[in-house]
Amino acid sequence: MGKPTGFLEHERVNESSGPVDDRLNNNTEFVIAHSDDEASRQGARCMDCGIPFCQSGCPVNNIIPDWNDLVYRQNWQSALQTLHSTNNFPEFTGRICPAPCEASCTLNINDSAVAIKSIEHAIVDKGWNQGWIVPQVPAQKTGKRVAVVGSGPAGLACAQQLARAGHDVVVFEKNDRVGGLLRYGIPDFKMEKTHIDRRVLQMEQEGVEFRTSVCVGAPGESIVGVNNLSQKFVTQDDLLNEFDAIALTGGSEVPRDLTVAGRDLNGVHFAMEFLPQQNRVVAGDKLDSQILATGKHVVVIGGGDTGSDCVGTSNRQGAASVTQFELMPMPPEQENRPLTWPEWPIKLRTSSSHEEGCSRDWSVTTKRFEGEGGKVKKLIAARLEWEKDGDGRMQMREMPNSEFELKADLVLFAMGFVNPVHAGLLSSLGVKLDNRGNVDASTEDYKTSHDKVFVAGDMRRGQSLVVWAIREGRQCARSIDEVLMGRSELPR
Repeated sequence: MGKPTGFLEHERVNESSGPVDDRLNNNTEFVIAHSDDEASRQGARCMDCGIPFCQSGCPVNNIIPDWNDLVYRQNWQSALQTLHSTNNFPEFTGRICPAPCEASCTLNINDSAVAIKSIEHAIVDKGWNQGWIVPQVPAQKTGKRVAVVGSGPAGLACAQQLARAGHDVVVFEKNDRVGGLLRYGIPDFKMEKTHIDRRVLQMEQEGVEFRTSVCVGAPGESIVGVNNLSQKFVTQDDLLNEFDAIALTGGSEVPRDLTVAGRDLNGVHFAMEFLPQQNRVVAGDKLDSQILATGKHVVVIGGGDTGSDCVGTSNRQGAASVTQFELMPMPPEQENRPLTWPEWPIKLRTSSSHEEGCSRDWSVTTKRFEGEGGKVKKLIAARLEWEKDGDGRMQMREMPNSEFELKADLVLFAMGFVNPVHAGLLSSLGVKLDNRGNVDASTEDYKTSHDKVFVAGDMRRGQSLVVWAIREGRQCARSIDEVLMGRSELPR
C-alpha cells in the first residue's frame, strides 16, 4: 500500500494549528487539515507491512491501508467510499478520536506512525466540500419500526444503518438538539456542531425521524450535566406497543463524585454541569445563569479528555489560572514499545488545551475544600505514594506531612462516569444490569434481557470513545435487522 519507499522518503507531518492567542479568543476549530498534496505524501508512507495492525487497533476496523493508498494516488472518491464502508461519521473521529490505529501502526515502532487520523480528516472534509456525501435512501421499505433512545454517536450510527436497511426509525432525544455528548459535552473548538447538523439532515432525508425534548420512561432522577429540557415524557409501554424493536443507546451519565468536606460549597461542580452550558452559549442560547471561569483560579480534578476540555474552556473564558490534578502517578513521556506495541500505551499525553496554559500535577489526592460565605476559596490536597501490594496490585498511600493548599474559586470534577442512570427508563423496563451497573448484553447480539430491547454504546460497555460507540451502534443495528428480517446484509 502507498509507495514502497514512501516511509523512507517522507517524514511524518502532523496537522498544524492556529496560534494560541488567536484560538483562545474564539470557540471555533483551529486544526488545519492537510492539503491534498500533503495528504498524498502522508498516504505514501503506508508501508505494505503485510499485517495491518492499524485495522485491529481501530475499533471500527477501518480499512486503513486501502484508503491510504487511494489518497496517495489522489483517488479521493474511492477513498471516501472505503472510509464510509466501516465508519458512518469519519468527520467525528477524524477530529476527536485519540487514534489507537496510529499506536498500532507498524511504523510506530520507530515513533513515526502514518498520519492516519489526519488522512481520515482530509478525506471526509473533501467529500463534504465536493458534494460527494449524499443521502442513501433504501430501495424498499420493510414495514418494521425501530425506536432508538439516545442520539449520541451510538444512536446515530444505529439509526442510520437501520434506515438504510429499509426500516422506519425514530430517534428519541431528551435534549432540545440531537447529538448527545457530541453536542453538549465536546467543546466546539474541538468539533463544531455543524458537523452533527449536516449528518442529521442527511439522515432525515434517508428516512430517520428525530423527536427531541422527549424523555423515555417515567421521570427519574435528574441527569447531571445534560440539560434536561424535556417537554414530553413517553413511557416504555408506548415504545413497546408502537415499535418492533428498541435500541438503548444512552450514555454513561452518572459521574464519579468526591465526597469530602466542603463538597457542598458553591463553585464545586461536575464537569458536565460546566461544559454543556458553554456549548449552549456558543450555539446562541440565553442562559439565566452560567458557571464561568472568568477571573477565577480553576482546579480541574481528573486527568482525562474531559478534564482537558475543562482546561481549554476555562482558558477561553479568561480564567486567572488553571491547575489539573490526577490521582495516578505521572506516566512516562515515552512508552516501552517492545512491551506495549501494538496495544494502546500508557504514556504522557499533552493536549492542545494543556499547551494553551495549565499547571499539571500527579499523585495528588483532594482532602477537603474551604470557603468563605458559602463559596469555595481553597483546596487542600496531599501527595500520594503508589506501591504494589502482595498480589502485585498498585495501592495508594498518603505521604506524611505532604498537605498543601491551592487557591480555588472554581473546582471541576472530571473523574469519569460510573454507569448509566438507572431511575426512569432502565428500571421501568426491568432490563438486567451487569456487575458494573451497565445494561447487560453481549457483543454477539446486543440483546438485553427483554426480548424486544437491544443496547449499544456507553450504556452497555461503560464510558468509552466515540469510535467504540459508532462500532457498537453499527453492530447493534445488524443484530436488530437480523432479528426482524431473519437475516441481514448490514456489515458488522
